[in-house]
Amino acid sequence: MDIAPKTVGIDHVGLTVLNLDLTRRFFVECLGWKQVGERPDYPAAFLSDGHALLTFWQVTAEKDCVEFDRKANVGLHHLALKVGSEDGLNDVLKRVTAWPGVRVEFEPEFLGQGPKKHMMFYEPGGIRIEFDFDPRG
Repeated sequence: MDIAPKTVGIDHVGLTVLNLDLTRRFFVECLGWKQVGERPDYPAAFLSDGHALLTFWQVTAEKDCVEFDRKANVGLHHLALKVGSEDGLNDVLKRVTAWPGVRVEFEPEFLGQGPKKHMMFYEPGGIRIEFDFDPRG
């Protein structure tokens, strides 16, 4: 059966983090994103790079939370973000490796046989993030 998609893209991605302030600061101060809204009573912060919108929610029971395990939990495996150039990818690497609380899983390398390159790390709030650059556009 061939039907037309009933959706037109992703509106936003909502992610729960261990420490909302650390994640917000990482995205704003390290990656240059802008805060476009918040819900202090939840608490939640809404951040954007001008193309994507992410909502970050503070975990409510930090002592009882289960940390992210991409191989054992249903749901998010990782968040992948595009970078516009190889220099941009290398700049992201420099910035995130210097940021407190970041765990780098691997530095930029070819994805498969290339030419696309990617890197993977965990931001301070526990979300696994991939940055990709594809020279083919």
